[in-house]
Amino acid sequence: MAKKDTAEGRKTIASNRKARHDYTIGDTFEAGLALMGTEVKSLRMGRASLVDGYAVFYGDELWLEGVHIPEYIAGTWTNHTPRRRRKLLLHRAELDKIMLKTRESGRTVVPLSLYFKDSRVKVEIGIATGKREYDKRHALRERQDKREADRAMNTKNARTADGGR
Repeated sequence: MAKKDTAEGRKTIASNRKARHDYTIGDTFEAGLALMGTEVKSLRMGRASLVDGYAVFYGDELWLEGVHIPEYIAGTWTNHTPRRRRKLLLHRAELDKIMLKTRESGRTVVPLSLYFKDSRVKVEIGIATGKREYDKRHALRERQDKREADRAMNTKNARTADGGR
């Protein structure tokens, strides 16, 4: 089921953790999605996958591709195709900014999270630059070192709270 973020009043459907591992994320944007009714019903059940997703320009419009929204179980002949191309709804100034940034080499647009915001489906997209293998290893090592330091601090704090036993 979807996770509720009460601070922003948004209900997360899916997040793309792999994108944050594989890419360095620059600017992020919130975009609406042009969806069919059965897609929204399927998303309300908390089912979607952003792992293979990316956004691409066709003409002057931005489209989301590779995102998997499974067919609605109770749907009939009006059901949608799970991996169809979906139009992203953004302001013209935002589209122009994204188009300008993605013209630089090595940049792409990836979906970061899919969520409901006031009963509307939104997707957070980010302008991403691919990480090299050593960058991924470095980030993993930093995360591991931080975890070990936190663990050491917690055990030290636990000992001082017990009176040094």
